[in-house]
Amino acid sequence: MPYAEGRTYNDADSHFMETKDWLFEHADPKVRDKLSPIDFTMAGGKATEDLVTAVPSIIARRKNDPAAMARAEAGILERKSWHALGGNDPDERKRALDLLGYNRQLVFTGVAMQQFWGNLGIQTVFDSEALYGGARAHNRGIAAFCSHDKRMRAVGFVPLDVPELAVREIDQAVREGVAAFWVPAVPPPTMSPTHPDMDPVWAKLQDLDVPFVLHLGGGPLFLRDGFLKNGKQIEVGPLGGADEIRSKDYMVCHYGAEAFMSAMVLDGVLEKFPRLRGGVIEQGAMWVVPWLKKLDIAQAAFVRFESYLNLPLKPSEYVHRQLKFTPFPPEPVGWMIEQSGADLFLFSTDFPHPEGGRDPLKRFARALDDYHTPEDQRERFYTSNFNQLLGSHA
Repeated sequence: MPYAEGRTYNDADSHFMETKDWLFEHADPKVRDKLSPIDFTMAGGKATEDLVTAVPSIIARRKNDPAAMARAEAGILERKSWHALGGNDPDERKRALDLLGYNRQLVFTGVAMQQFWGNLGIQTVFDSEALYGGARAHNRGIAAFCSHDKRMRAVGFVPLDVPELAVREIDQAVREGVAAFWVPAVPPPTMSPTHPDMDPVWAKLQDLDVPFVLHLGGGPLFLRDGFLKNGKQIEVGPLGGADEIRSKDYMVCHYGAEAFMSAMVLDGVLEKFPRLRGGVIEQGAMWVVPWLKKLDIAQAAFVRFESYLNLPLKPSEYVHRQLKFTPFPPEPVGWMIEQSGADLFLFSTDFPHPEGGRDPLKRFARALDDYHTPEDQRERFYTSNFNQLLGSHA
C-alpha cells in the first residue's frame, strides 16, 4: 500500500539531488567553462561531498541487488538526501512515487544555482552568458528528469538581472516542459523586480499561464554571523555537516520572501498582471497570518505619501487572489487556515530533503485535527490549491 492514500495529495515541494557533473552535462559547450564546480561541503561538510561521489555506485548497487533495493524501498521515508530512493535516478523516482502515492510533485534542484548564479545570489563577477547559459542548462536538465513521469512538474530557475534574457529563457524552458519558475528573492543590483522594465517577465509568465515561486536558497537568510557566535556546540545535522538550516535560520528564513512579495503587492505588479500567480515554498507560512494585516496597514498609513498605493483592492486581497504558501510540518496549519483562510496554503513534503520529516502526513493531519479543520478546507490544502497555483500546468 502507498504511504499516501485515501485522498489526492499534490506535493508542492520536492527535490532532485544533483551530482558533480549534472549541470555540465546539460550545458551548451561554450558555457561549460564558465560554470563553477559545486562545493558540496557547503551542503553538509566532507561527509556530503563523499556521499555525492558515491551516488552512481549506490544506484548501480540497488539496480543489481534486490536486497539493497528492498532496504531502500522500506526506508523511503527515513533515507534522506543523496541516500534517498529517487533522489537522482528517474527510474528510481518512479518507484519512489509509487511507494509514496503522491499525485503530483513540484521538483526543484538544490545546489546547482551556485554554479552560475552564486551562493544565495551573491555575485562577485557578472557574466550574462554564464548566468543565462547556466539557467538554460539547469532548466533543460530538470525538465529532462521530470519527463520520465507525468506525476512530476519541473521547476525551472530564471534570474531577473536582464529582463529580455529572462523572457527568452522562460520561453525556451516552457517549450522543454518546465511548469513553474523559481526566481531569486533577492532583487537584481540595478532594479526592483517591480520596476516597469521588469514588466515583460511578468507578462510572459502570465501569458504562458506559468507561476513564479520563491524557495529557500533564493536569497540570503538575513541572519548576521554574530548571532551564531554564541559559545554553544553545534551538532552534526541530517546531511552530515554543521553548516545546515538551524533554529535561528528558521526564525528569519522568510524575510527575503516577505520583502519580495510585499513589493509585488504594494507596487501594483499583481494589479497590473491579475492572472500572474506566485508561491513561497519551503520558507514556512506562519508569518503570513500577521503579514496580511501589515500589508493593509502599510497601504492605509502611507498612501498619502506613496500615491501608487491607491490600488483598487486591499493588498491582502491580492494575496488571496494570486499567491500560495507552504507551511513547515511543525507549524499549526489548522490555526493558520482558521485565521487567514483555506485558499492560501499548500501541502508539501520536501522529499528527499530532511526538512519534511519522516512522517509529514501525520504531522499535517494532527495540525488540522487540532483545529477541527473541515474536510472541504483540507481538500484545498492537500489538492486544489496546488492545482490553482499551477493552472493549466497542474
